[in-house]
Amino acid sequence: MQSHERSHHMNRVLIFDTTLRDGEQSPGASLTSPEKLEIARQLSRLGVDIIEAGFPAASPDDLEAVHRIASEVGTDTGPVIAGLARAHPGDIDRAWEAVRPAARPRIHTFIATSDLHLKHKLRMTRSEVIERAREMVAYARSLCDDVEFSPEDAGRSDPAFLVEVLGHAIEAGATTLNIPDTVGYMTPDEFSRLLLHLRRETSGADHVIWSVHCHDDLGLATANSLAGIQAGARQVEVTINGIGERAGNTSLEEVVMTLHTRRQHLGLDTGIDTTQIIRTSRMVAAYTGIGVPPNKAVVGSNAFAHEAGIHQDGILKHQGTYEIMTPETVGLDRSRLILGKHSGRHAFRIRLEELGFDLDEDAVEIAFHAFKELADRKKSITDADIEALVADEFYGPEEIFRLADLQVTCGRPGLPTATVRLIGPHEEEHIGVAVGSGPVDAVFRSIDDIVEPPVTLVEYTVHSITEGIDALGNVTVRIVDARDPEHSGSGHGADTDIIIASAKAYLAAKNRMIAHATGTRPEPTETRDSRSDGDMPRADENGS
Repeated sequence: MQSHERSHHMNRVLIFDTTLRDGEQSPGASLTSPEKLEIARQLSRLGVDIIEAGFPAASPDDLEAVHRIASEVGTDTGPVIAGLARAHPGDIDRAWEAVRPAARPRIHTFIATSDLHLKHKLRMTRSEVIERAREMVAYARSLCDDVEFSPEDAGRSDPAFLVEVLGHAIEAGATTLNIPDTVGYMTPDEFSRLLLHLRRETSGADHVIWSVHCHDDLGLATANSLAGIQAGARQVEVTINGIGERAGNTSLEEVVMTLHTRRQHLGLDTGIDTTQIIRTSRMVAAYTGIGVPPNKAVVGSNAFAHEAGIHQDGILKHQGTYEIMTPETVGLDRSRLILGKHSGRHAFRIRLEELGFDLDEDAVEIAFHAFKELADRKKSITDADIEALVADEFYGPEEIFRLADLQVTCGRPGLPTATVRLIGPHEEEHIGVAVGSGPVDAVFRSIDDIVEPPVTLVEYTVHSITEGIDALGNVTVRIVDARDPEHSGSGHGADTDIIIASAKAYLAAKNRMIAHATGTRPEPTETRDSRSDGDMPRADENGS
């Protein structure tokens, strides 16, 4: 069945995908023939009605790519395969050569109709354009039963002249009339009025499918396309991810999901398998190298992601509170709750449970407080971050000494120096200062200045838990008692500041060693804050 025959179902909108033609015209988006074929196969799985596979006259490679798509994808049960052609016999011949193997081929020919284009680009009169359009549509129809005609820059053309040109195109055999807002100039109300005028005034308008093709120069492509559909268009020309010339084309996923989500309001449908949308989007992004912005409607990484605590709480109670369509509808597994500084306790508690942590309310509160402190320093929190945070808070050794403050100076010239403030077992404060061979060594020596016993560092490892410059670093250390090498301890610490993570790990190792060795809380070594001035050690007492 020809696509124009299916349009007689007035509630059905045909999806004409031009990703492989107009989309490929995006700067830097050139595709190889095998890549075009793979995308065409995926577009067929997606359920598009027409694939505009390319511009065969542009190059021998483009002609070959369209020919191969027509042969392998344009089967009896597959989509219509279209080739674009200027209103020139040579272009039309190449387009026909390319699409001819398809079970349902289409030739799409066009010529500009705005006075601006006639004067500066074509250097033709209106009467010459009418004659060229009539002749070339007739020639295309002599080769192919399915012919689409587009008056380029229709949005800036004289409506009366458009009526005249389109009437001749219908008389010459056009089966689809496409009205392009080539430079994204029109507003939705203007575009709707134009289409209604053309459908009302053009001779033979009831015998063709009306189509719309909008660009996004003012961010109105989807709105204009929907306005055209509401004005009677039953074909919409789109691209995956909205790629295309300049600011791009109307986005397939936006139009399709609007029709799907607002079906009761609009009363229209498509033949698209919406569960294939994400897969198609990612394939096109990968092959063209044009990434999808995170906030892109439907297919952006944030389209089904929630960070605000109020939103997360609502989603967890009922998905419809903040989602008008389900992620499963477009091919995703589920929504994502992004944990960050705006997240609330409810979402954090649910994520802990998903990660297998069974914490009571008091422990959740402690973990949530630590999470908030981390979120103030890190843009987004991953599962690995949470696991490290919980392990740091609840699964390390008993905090006999805990880190309160740490300051390090290092660089050249100068000596790496660390000042550490620890809270002891009786909530007393101790300050240690030390110079080391580097900032980490200085930190460890400053802790040794406070906490016994003297130890030897035998292992120090550091790795990034997550990616990015704000990644959470995880440090693991192992130490042995300098007086009894059989007595050892290990610890780990996590923080966005690797020096602080190192201090946490070293202190955890010393705490573990003390707790395991004595079963009691140790007494701190004397430090400057816990001595009177008259008790300061002599130089020979500290080995100086």
